[in-house]
Amino acid sequence: MSALLQVNDLRVSFRQDGKTTMAVKGVSFTVDRGETVALVGESGSGKSVTALSTVSLLGDSATVEGSVLYDGQEMIGADAQQLMKVRGNDISFIFQEPMTSLNPLHTIEKQLAESLALHQGLAGAAARVLILELLNKVGIRDAEERLGAYPHQLSGGQRQRIMIAMALANKPDILIADEPTTALDVTIQAQILDLLGELKTSEGMGLLFITHDLNIVRRIADKVCVMKDGVIVEAGPTAEIFDAPQHPYTQMLLAAEPTGGPAPVPENAAELIRTDDLKVWFPIQRGLLKRTVGHIKAVNPSSIAVRAGETLGIVGESGSGKTTMALAVMRLIASEGGVSFHGDDLRKYSTRELRRLRKDMQIVFQDPFGSLSPRMTCAQIIAEGVAIHKIEPDRAPRDLVAEVMHEVGLDPAAMDRYPHEFSGGQRQRIAIARAMVLRPKLVVLDEPTSALDMTVQVQIVDLLRDLQRRYGLAYLFISHDLNVIRAMSHKVIVMKQGDVVEAGSAEDIFDNPQHQYTRTLLAAAR
Repeated sequence: MSALLQVNDLRVSFRQDGKTTMAVKGVSFTVDRGETVALVGESGSGKSVTALSTVSLLGDSATVEGSVLYDGQEMIGADAQQLMKVRGNDISFIFQEPMTSLNPLHTIEKQLAESLALHQGLAGAAARVLILELLNKVGIRDAEERLGAYPHQLSGGQRQRIMIAMALANKPDILIADEPTTALDVTIQAQILDLLGELKTSEGMGLLFITHDLNIVRRIADKVCVMKDGVIVEAGPTAEIFDAPQHPYTQMLLAAEPTGGPAPVPENAAELIRTDDLKVWFPIQRGLLKRTVGHIKAVNPSSIAVRAGETLGIVGESGSGKTTMALAVMRLIASEGGVSFHGDDLRKYSTRELRRLRKDMQIVFQDPFGSLSPRMTCAQIIAEGVAIHKIEPDRAPRDLVAEVMHEVGLDPAAMDRYPHEFSGGQRQRIAIARAMVLRPKLVVLDEPTSALDMTVQVQIVDLLRDLQRRYGLAYLFISHDLNVIRAMSHKVIVMKQGDVVEAGSAEDIFDNPQHQYTRTLLAAAR
């Protein structure tokens, strides 16, 4: 019996500026019904290009050669009608960056309904019942209230779960998941992996799973293909690859994990940021007069304090209030309660007056592709803040850009390239450079390593710890990756549904958790 998906000698090249670059060089593998095959490798290794090639989703600049057979049908060179029938119905995708995959102008219900109408002919009440069932399956709380929400009103993890629901809506034969749990906290990640496993078994679905997280690979995959520079360097059953890796690159990937901890905070370090009963409630308004009928309690009264050179790790499920708390600390959203910076009460400042403090309070967002302007070069992105805040006016901006790019591990020769020309890890370094060029005192890091492969995660953690040691930076570090939190944090707070349920030193939280929810998080990460 032939495999459901057969990829044979796949070669993909791209033409740009008169040059041809080979991205995939003779890749072959199969995916059987009810089987999970993991493609593993660093950013730029060719994993996503390989996946997109299966149903001809690459742009006109790509040349695809070789063979891709789905259920005996050749996909390379297939006509548009055949591809339309297969895409989203027989072969479905979960993409890595949900903010670029979801339509910002349409509600969640409309986007899910569109897929059901197109492929199953469902509409109205029948479609809504299935949509609610899907949202509950992927762990969206208060699913009915979320139907009218737009993508920007959801957290990163919630957006990723919407993408998973859309992909599963039509019960595909093959699900191609490109970093599907990147933005998810460990408990929801475990639920999604269990869900995918159940669907694989019950529906006989084949799963092509692209990830940088080797812990997930060990848990979910039947076979592993390790890619480097467009080539599969090692392939085999998961147990064999993990227990006895043969290729040096595979051995390096398996050894890559953030270790150690941050430098001790100096005893005389000044308190940089403090909140007193910080609260963020969003009103729920209904009716013609938009009367307030309740509140979404994003952050309940909470108090934190962070000193110069100190990292406060913030952990919790998606929607628990982690990012909302950080945005309120930076006065980027409305809040109640006290927020002081260097002992100065920020509530007394107007939005205009806060601008002079912005260079001291910077943020690195979760989704670098969504936070970098596609119309600006790397140099323009990094230098924008330099011009606004008049940083070192006697120096040429490009010199400052080159210096900070070198500092964060980017080649200054690439400063005139655009964001889409960089890998995910490189884009995150650009986002870090944009913040660091202003020499801030406080940096909010919102899932800064979530989209990165393991080796780059280690590099980014080392980079951030080095920058903190050199410049005495205070970090608010938001992450669902508990290994990264432990490697970065001096103190940790655990949030659940807007409440801080536990707080303490990183050592106490990880070695002796007191709250049941904290224990659940730690157990799910193992």
